[in-house]
Amino acid sequence: MNPTNVGAWIVDWAWSLPLIVLTVVIHVCGLALIGEKVVGVLSESLDRRRFLPQFTAVMGCTSLLATFLHGIEAAFWAGTYRFLGALPQQVRDALLGQCDDGLRPCEPVSEAQWQMMGALEALNGMLLSGLTTAFLFAMIQGAWPLGSRQRHQER
Repeated sequence: MNPTNVGAWIVDWAWSLPLIVLTVVIHVCGLALIGEKVVGVLSESLDRRRFLPQFTAVMGCTSLLATFLHGIEAAFWAGTYRFLGALPQQVRDALLGQCDDGLRPCEPVSEAQWQMMGALEALNGMLLSGLTTAFLFAMIQGAWPLGSRQRHQER
C-alpha cells in the first residue's frame, strides 16, 4: 500500500463505519416493523382455504418493503458521496454512480481516494442483503407451519 494513501483510507473508514452502523440499524428496525405487521396480518386474516395465496401476497409485500429499505440506505451512501464531492451533484447520478449518459461510471474526484469507501459500501450491501435473506427465510419458516397446521386440522 502506498503510504500517501493511508490518510485517504483513514478518512474512508471514518465516513464508512458510521454509515454501516446507521444503515444496519435502519435495516434491522425496518425489518422488525415489517415483521410485526406480517405476523399480524397472517395471524388475523388467515383463511384456512386460502393460506397459500395470502402467504404469497404477504411475502411479496414484505419483499417489496425490504427493497425500499435498501433504496433508503443507498440514498444515505449517495448523499455522503455527494457531500464529500466523490460523485456528481445530480441525485440520480449519485444514486446510480453513473454520469449523464448513463453508460459509464462517473469519475470520482480521486479514484484512489475513494476505493476503500467503495469496498466498504459493498461490504455494507452484503451485510444488508444477508439480513434481508435471513429475515425472509425466518418469515417463511415461521408462517409455513401455520398453513400446514391448519390443513391438518381440516382433515
